[in-house]
This record gives sequence, structure tokens and C-alpha cells, in this order.
Amino acid sequence: MGLMTSNLTRELLELDYAHVWHPFTPMKQWREGTQLVITDAQDEYLIDSEGRRYIDGVSSLWCNVHGHRVPAIDQAVRDQLDRVAHSTLLGLANEPSIRLAAELVKIVPKGLNKVFYSDAGATAVEVAFKMAVGYWYHKGHPEKTGFIGLEGAYHGDTTGSMSVGYSDLFHRPFVSMVFPTWWMPSPDAVRLPEALREALPASWKPATPFPSQDVQLGQLIRDYCLQGLETYLKDHAQTTAAIVIEPVMQGAAGMIPQPAGFLRSVADLAKKYNVLLIADEVATGFGRTGQMFACEHEGVQPDILCVAKGITGGYLPLAATLTTDEIEQAFCGELADRRTLYHGHTYTGNPLAAAASLACIDLFRQNNLIAHIQQSAQIISDRLTELNDNPHVMDIRQRGLMAGIELCQDRSRQEPFDFSKRTAAQLCLAMREKGLIIRPLGDVMVLMPIPAMRHELLHQMLDTVLDTIRHWKW
Repeated sequence: MGLMTSNLTRELLELDYAHVWHPFTPMKQWREGTQLVITDAQDEYLIDSEGRRYIDGVSSLWCNVHGHRVPAIDQAVRDQLDRVAHSTLLGLANEPSIRLAAELVKIVPKGLNKVFYSDAGATAVEVAFKMAVGYWYHKGHPEKTGFIGLEGAYHGDTTGSMSVGYSDLFHRPFVSMVFPTWWMPSPDAVRLPEALREALPASWKPATPFPSQDVQLGQLIRDYCLQGLETYLKDHAQTTAAIVIEPVMQGAAGMIPQPAGFLRSVADLAKKYNVLLIADEVATGFGRTGQMFACEHEGVQPDILCVAKGITGGYLPLAATLTTDEIEQAFCGELADRRTLYHGHTYTGNPLAAAASLACIDLFRQNNLIAHIQQSAQIISDRLTELNDNPHVMDIRQRGLMAGIELCQDRSRQEPFDFSKRTAAQLCLAMREKGLIIRPLGDVMVLMPIPAMRHELLHQMLDTVLDTIRHWKW
């Protein structure tokens, strides 16, 4: 199924190589190959300039929810185009953004009644930082400016979001730009903290083939991480504004699931020590983990919630930062008090994006999508057990539709592949030849199917993944 290069493909790639700088892409290597150019889409498929169809196994970077060219969302955007495409929220209001705010507060955890719009996950997080620090400032605690992040976190690539989601691979040249953050240990069962590893009995053996699925180990690492967090809070809560967390599953860290009770305990510690909890549900929101929002799994009500990606079904850029009446009221007062949150973006509350989001949310209800997602998650879980005996699979991690398969040279020795060999990337390219597009994170193969994907197509996607791993020449 080799790539052809039609005149259209050659023309487009020549222009791309000359002018486009792609995100998270080694550009030298990009220009040395022949790349896919997507020109069309339908349902769960992307279609390239050669007319070939591919299952969108990455949900167009984790944002597509209902598929491509969904009639209801298409029509909602068309109808809004006949009215107004954009109007600022600075000093004006618009109908779609008003109606969307009312719908969002119905589906998020209770108590989040105020909606601040932006246009991307990172900008939603930046708004959350200002809300948190500004809240404490206006409440008479200007010293509460610090943030606590989770090791391996990723919250975006703006300066603030880098600060609480620092990655040495991504951000090393920009370390001078970030503000100090205290990092609590991540409950990563594959890469245990050295102190915890040394504390385990010599006779200890995992009860399952994969570390992240071992309940006892999960409890041990959960308690270790929480102990570290509480120790820090005892000494620094008075200067800490908020804890920032990706609930239930850390996505870009390599699909790192949190043990049961971890999120609930972090929320309890935040409340105990009087710091705010910011839940970044940019990746986990809108059904990805099997609930509309990941916080629901443990009944957590964050002080601030950040959403983006699936909010429009993957149609248009839109993000929202939701918070409580109490936090919003801290920014209200007489003009002389200077409490206004002076923050915003040109396309804040864009009517086209809001119209798409309203249609997206309505489809969740019409199609009983959460139940469908839960069935799909069980299919993924059942099928991935076929890799239990594969010596090149280090770990399998899953929460709902978010799944990661970590590959290794030898599981028995916990020996990773040479990073420069890009092993998982090579497997993903092989799957592309079979009509499936997925992306790796290092040597973690990420499965992120479109939530509304038909089950027969989900099985086809999993057949391709499992078959490629089984028959790979390691």
C-alpha cells in the first residue's frame, strides 16, 4: 500500500516543505520523507490527497468526538454563519456564548457557575492561574502565589503552562522563562520513585503482568505520593495558590493512570490546607475517561476547571475556564477597587465555535454517548489482554478511551529501547500503511479512538494495532 505522489500531492508538499513549521515535529526528518496531506474526511476516516482513507485513531489530536462532517454540527455552524461569524465579548455579548455557558454549567461538576472563554487548552490554564493568584490577592493573601504540579504533567506550551508542566525534552531551551513550581511525585508504576522502590520487600512480585494494573502497587505509590504532597503543604500552604492536576490520567506524560482514590485525596488535601484545586480536563474531558469529566469518577468538585479539545467536537478552537461564584466575586467591586480580571483574547466566545459546541453537547444526549464510550472502553480492555504474554510490552495503561501500550526491548529486564531508534514511531508508520493513523509518545503507543467510533470499526483498529505488534521484527 505504498504512497503514490500525484501532481496535487507533490505541489502541496513542495509548498509545505518550503513554508510550514509543524508543531512537535523534527522538521529535518519531516522534509526528508513523503508525508500525508489530508484533504477530506468522513465519519471516522481521514482522506489524503491520493484518495486513501485512514481510521482517525488519534481523534485528530484528542479533540474529535462525534466524527468528521457530522450533519448536526455542520448545520449549526452554517446556521450561525448566516447570522454573525464573530463579535467580541469585550463590552458586548453574543447569543451562542451565552447559551453555551448555561449548558456547560449543567454538565460540569456542581458549583462551577462562571465561564471564562479562551481558545486553547493552554490559554484556559493560563486563565486559571490568574484566577487563582488574583483570588488570593483580593482576599488579602498576596503571598499565596505558588503552584504545585504533578511530575510529568503537560498543560500546554505557553509560559505559565510550561511552568507547571515542564518537560525537559520540550522545554529545556526555555527554562529561563518559567516560574518556580513544586513537583509532587507522579504515581507512575513503571518508573517508581527510588525511595519507594528501595522500600519494597525483596520478595515482592507484581500480581499482574503490568505494573499499572497492580492494585497493591497502586496503593503503595498513591500513599507515597500523597505523603510527599502533605509534607510540602504543611510547610508551604501559606504561600501556595493552587494544586494543578490532570485528573485520573496524565496524557502527554505517556498515559499515566492515577490509582483509585488518588484524585479524591489530592482534593481533600487542597481543602485541608486552604489551597485551590485546578483540574485540567483539556484531554480528559468530554467523555474520554468514561464519564463526561474525569473528576466525576471520584466525586471531586475542583475550584477551577479547564476544558478545550472536545468542547466543539473537534471542529473549531474553543476553550473555557470554569470556576465558582466565590472566586468570580473576588474580582467584583467598585471601579476604584481595581479588581477586574484584565485578561482576554480576540476570539473569546467566538459565536461559530460556541454554536459547534452547543451541537456537540446535544449529540452526547441524543446518542447516549457516555454509555457507548463505556462499552468501547471495555472492548479495548478485553482486546489488549491479547498482549499479556508479549515480552516487548512493558505496560498497558487505560482509563476509558485513553490507552497507552509501552514498548520495551525486554520486559523481564525492564530494558527500554534506544530513544533515537523511534521504535513506536516506526510501528505507527507501519500501521499507517494498513489504513490507521495513531501517534506515539516516545515508546508508548497511544490509542485514542473517536468516542463515537462504531464498535466494528474499533475492532478493526485494534486488529491492526495488535497484529502489527505481534508480527514486528524486534
